Amino acid sequence: MQTIVLWDIDNTLLYTGGAGGIGMNRAFRDIYGVDDGFGRVEFSGRSDAAIFADAARAHGIAEEQLLDERARFLDAYLPHLHTAMGEVTTGRLMPGVVELLQALSARGDVVQGLGTGNFRRAGELKLQHYEIAGYFPGCVGGFGEDSEHRHELIGAGIERLRNGDSDARIVIIGDTPHDVSAAKANNAFALGVATGRDSVSDLLACGADAALADLSDVERALAIICGD
Repeated sequence: MQTIVLWDIDNTLLYTGGAGGIGMNRAFRDIYGVDDGFGRVEFSGRSDAAIFADAARAHGIAEEQLLDERARFLDAYLPHLHTAMGEVTTGRLMPGVVELLQALSARGDVVQGLGTGNFRRAGELKLQHYEIAGYFPGCVGGFGEDSEHRHELIGAGIERLRNGDSDARIVIIGDTPHDVSAAKANNAFALGVATGRDSVSDLLACGADAALADLSDVERALAIICGD
């Protein structure tokens, strides 16, 4: 049986040291003249579309303008994200990530993609900066522009990666309860990784099928993901 793995990016594959938030705030300032435009907006586990929409609504942007303004915002955000990642010194890959990506890539029965709230181009920039983009050729999966709702963007990613294989085992890997609930909404296996702000017990309590402190035990993670 084929296994399809959808990876979350932030705090699961890597940590940007807050570069995403820095880039978003700078872009919002450039376009709308508002400092700290995302000051009251929750980021963790949410899609970039939802994050932007919350900030835009809070600052008086009309609902019918959101899609056009989101495209404008994205064009401003990407160069700021690139710059911020170069400025931040605390960014890093999470423990075991490279080794696990290598192990999964070596298997003929595994397809890897992304299930992330990042806008696609922003997620690709992050993967390139931390030199793991090669494990995700074509940057295929579900992304922030697919929906403001995480379960819907995960569903979109599953369909893109499934390629007609209705029997494939689907595994969602993420660090927040949002990742877990999105997996469950799509009848997928939820592997929680406590490399964000939620603990192993938190992730299990919200329904994760398995949860690990991190991915440094590659053999254990591989066995969970592949159902061995």
